[in-house]
Amino acid sequence: METELIVNRVAKSGLVSLDLEDYYHPGERVVYDLKDNLFMGLILKEKDFREFLKTHDWSQYTDKNVAVICTEDAIVPTWAFMLLTIHLEPYAHTVVFGSLQDLEEKLYFDAIARINIEDYRDTRVVVKGCSKVPVPTAAYVEITRRLRPVAQSIMFGEPCSTVPLYKRPKQG
Repeated sequence: METELIVNRVAKSGLVSLDLEDYYHPGERVVYDLKDNLFMGLILKEKDFREFLKTHDWSQYTDKNVAVICTEDAIVPTWAFMLLTIHLEPYAHTVVFGSLQDLEEKLYFDAIARINIEDYRDTRVVVKGCSKVPVPTAAYVEITRRLRPVAQSIMFGEPCSTVPLYKRPKQG
């Protein structure tokens, strides 16, 4: 009885898999809502706010990823968010203005910016689509934007089942 050799065609295809899940930052995500600093939920008193900034224990934000927002419909001067950032920055891993979604996008954009895109020059790249952690659509858009100038082709999905997205035109 002759044994048939099993050939892994995916491995022989020359496809390079890029999994954005590998770039997920594991740190805790928290929201700092400036509404807690508003007087009567309406206005920010500069003197009181500055006193709070001096006395607050900022070390509780050590290595955390912080989204700074104000969920009250109040007029908050831009400098207030800037002051808050000045106090958070020495402790927090990342500080952004916006929602947890904005924070997640920033974390991914920072990680994608550190990728040596030259590692993907002239390759056939499959950007994996399934992951155990939520990967924002914006991260897929950003990696595509970065890969398109260097990759031979870009696909989405799994190496055994891909959706073709881009193929570099042949030079004639």
